[in-house]
Amino acid sequence: MPFVTTDDGVQLYFEEAGSGTPLIFVHEFAGDHRSWEPQMRYFARRYRCIAYSARGYPPSDVPGPGQDYSQARVWRDVLAVMDGLQIAQAHLVGLSMGAFACLHLGLHHATQGPASRALSLTLAGCGTGSHPAVHAEFKAQSKVLAHDIETLGADHLARTYGMGPSRLQFKAKDPRGYDEFNHHLAGHSAVGSALTSRGYQGERPSLYALTDQIAQINVPTLIMTGDEDEPCLEPSLLLKRTISTAVLAVLPGSGHAINLEEPMLFNQLLADFLAQVKEGHAFERPLATRPTSIWGPGGDPRR
Repeated sequence: MPFVTTDDGVQLYFEEAGSGTPLIFVHEFAGDHRSWEPQMRYFARRYRCIAYSARGYPPSDVPGPGQDYSQARVWRDVLAVMDGLQIAQAHLVGLSMGAFACLHLGLHHATQGPASRALSLTLAGCGTGSHPAVHAEFKAQSKVLAHDIETLGADHLARTYGMGPSRLQFKAKDPRGYDEFNHHLAGHSAVGSALTSRGYQGERPSLYALTDQIAQINVPTLIMTGDEDEPCLEPSLLLKRTISTAVLAVLPGSGHAINLEEPMLFNQLLADFLAQVKEGHAFERPLATRPTSIWGPGGDPRR
């Protein structure tokens, strides 16, 4: 089985297909490398596609309690995959937790324009728990969820988290696909999922506290969200307003796992975006179209 080893000695399992410009997929909390199969099959026709399982998600290593599952560590794991595979630059595509990881990598490696290690960023379903009105509650709930996973197992995670409000659209549209997704979720490592929920989800900063850094990103950025993924709608608008090289796509009648729920539309939007990036389209927003405030007409919600 193929693995890359991070700088702190954790082995991350990956799968690879195709050739060409590297395209790296980073999964959500409820997913793993298998979550990107519809994209791996489609984009491997033109790109060197890599999907990997994060630390805590077998067959990757599951470092035990006391080990690093922080936001900073997880974005550095994306970089470790690139370094381990000797990839100087890549398009980065993340969903939810994976989108946060790609965004945080972007704060360091997507601010140098064409010289950035991130050729582009795709941030799908990014922002759950970020709004100031819910940030503290989200962090607390993530720690409660971690305790529940530790005591009740990953099967409990599938019966609860996997049945959340932003998952029901997937279940209604594609019950067979949803059942496969939830079956994979039930088979996750309870230790890894609990530590990820406590360390990554439960401690990550709000996007609303990082807007000055986010505004420095200057590579093409595609933001995608489902219109029924309520926790991500306003953060997606914030990212669009803050990153001057960003475009926003809202998928109708869709929830959180949009790459699985609407694979054809997701692939079409991403393929068109990547094609434009290849042609040198920078997506720099004209000054005349930029909002007077990144917060929108309601003002800064932190006040």
